[in-house]
Amino acid sequence: MSYKILLFDLDDTLLDFGANETDSLTKLFQQHGYTFSDELFQVYNSVNKQLWAEYENGKIVLEDVLNSRFSQTMLRLGQVVDGIEWENEYRELLGNGCQHMEGALEVCQSLSVSHRLFVVTNGITRTQIKRLQQSGLYDFFEDIFDSQSIGYQKPSKEFFDYVMSHIKDFNKKEALIIGDSLNTDIKGGLLAGIDTCWMNRAAKTGSADMQSTYTITSLVELYDICTPKNEHNG
Repeated sequence: MSYKILLFDLDDTLLDFGANETDSLTKLFQQHGYTFSDELFQVYNSVNKQLWAEYENGKIVLEDVLNSRFSQTMLRLGQVVDGIEWENEYRELLGNGCQHMEGALEVCQSLSVSHRLFVVTNGITRTQIKRLQQSGLYDFFEDIFDSQSIGYQKPSKEFFDYVMSHIKDFNKKEALIIGDSLNTDIKGGLLAGIDTCWMNRAAKTGSADMQSTYTITSLVELYDICTPKNEHNG
């Protein structure tokens, strides 16, 4: 298949969100006089996942997730804090985090010569753009599509309808979605009728009802999918 348009997920596909999150949370809690332990992370993670699930189910708005996750976390520990202040500080720390996933810079730089590259992310506009700029990947992308700006999240049909309608000369048959999440990236591609490439670094077991067009364990494997062998020397 000859693909011309590559739609890349960002977190844990190109940029290491896990490393960025841990580093940013550690610094945030230290700034407020707390040691960020495994136990504290488990409390935060539980609160954060619950809030995001409520948002995805339409029960709360995005601002409720962002502005209350830290106040709710600390309330479970018997502390009252300004959730909005903590969120703003965390957002600043996250925006400075630009750890690459292995091969991200080389692959984006190489494929951007022969393909049109776009980012499709469930993230906060300002944070994701800043991270891309800090990482040195920003200039390889023609445009960045994020759920906050669009008003819908992957895997919704509305998200991808927006993306497809805002890319000039978009052709489904020439597009490929690359991402690490079966539930957002691969499911989104299936709903939109676009070929998918599952970035499965940990060699997880797939899902029978969400079959990806391709499965890779390393970004460099994209060369075999996207670029004829005689065009790539690396």
